[in-house]
Amino acid sequence: MATEGQPRAQARTPLLLSRLEGSQELVTMAVIIPKEDGVISVSEDRTVRVWLKRDSGQYWPSVYQSMPAPCTCMCFNPETRRLSVGMDNGVEFILSEDYNKMTPAQTYQAHHARVTVVLFVLEMEWLLSTAQDKLLSWHCTESGHLQGTYRMAAWVSGLEFDVETRHVFVGDQSGQVTVLKLEQGVCTLVTTFRGHTGSVTALCWDPVQRVLFSGSSDHSIIMWDIGGRKGTAIELQGHSDKVQGLCYAPHTRQLISCGSDGRIVVWNMDVNRQETPEWLDSDLCQKCEQPFFWNFKQMWDSKKIGLRQHHCRRCGKAVCGKCSSKRSSIPLMGFEFPVRVCDRYIHAEGEVQSMFKNGRHCLLTFFFLLKQAVYTQQPSNLTVLDRFVY
Repeated sequence: MATEGQPRAQARTPLLLSRLEGSQELVTMAVIIPKEDGVISVSEDRTVRVWLKRDSGQYWPSVYQSMPAPCTCMCFNPETRRLSVGMDNGVEFILSEDYNKMTPAQTYQAHHARVTVVLFVLEMEWLLSTAQDKLLSWHCTESGHLQGTYRMAAWVSGLEFDVETRHVFVGDQSGQVTVLKLEQGVCTLVTTFRGHTGSVTALCWDPVQRVLFSGSSDHSIIMWDIGGRKGTAIELQGHSDKVQGLCYAPHTRQLISCGSDGRIVVWNMDVNRQETPEWLDSDLCQKCEQPFFWNFKQMWDSKKIGLRQHHCRRCGKAVCGKCSSKRSSIPLMGFEFPVRVCDRYIHAEGEVQSMFKNGRHCLLTFFFLLKQAVYTQQPSNLTVLDRFVY
């Protein structure tokens, strides 16, 4: 569902540390280097850059690596300093201890189309990757050998892995989230989730609470309670355009999302959120019993003009415009801004549970570490923030 209205402004704002400029094309991804005051970025200008903070307080590239093709994604493991870069295939580098040198380690000929996600799993020594050829593949990083592949129904745009159960969560362009079980050379379909009306654009997994977050081009975020085993799905509405990136801060239980609307939203997940109701079907307004415009028989019998159907976001009932003329925020249902409700729900319910930061440009990716964050935005900028989570 598209959002209605605008969220309320927040007084607390993150502190801008630096803007990292220099890429000639779109910066597709960036990550923070832990304990090093550094950032790694990849770009469609075919470069990998390692930015380190100098004594002047500015970030300068200590490594500038040209690649044979545009860089589409990456995954960095700080423990081993392994950097996996996706292009039309996969390349792995090892960074030196001072992050001033990058040495090629392995090339993975895994796909025949643009790579969309790469994910390194240290505990398994696996490198998972997906591409626009609709293949999920995983390689052994010790031997470089292909362990297995699985063909999806649509090309994949989100990928997460649970080490404990060896389940992989795959979000694709059809709007579906697929759960697979990976073994040595064997991939088994477990189940599928469908709750978005647009393509899945981002996934984020919390292994402690065992919940999966999915963002979509339909502007919404859904929290899937995997560990609860009750099929609970919580919807979050805070963007007015496509959700581009998701990160989770486990120590504060906050979800951070960014979108094409230039907005960053910090969601408080340490509250008892409620599921949004299913939208009910009816030929009549479930409040005043006036017929909707397709109910010709009732319109003829009552000699009344049919009305347009709407839905109350609070109870899910099918109502006419007159019976749902009010707007109210419902924070515990994920609606931090005024949305359509029945006239009985005319007052805001509960306190605001999110913090908003509005930007000027479309945000593409977001990476969070402790209280620092880095995000990429159009046309080709990197921005580093401090004191981000409250």
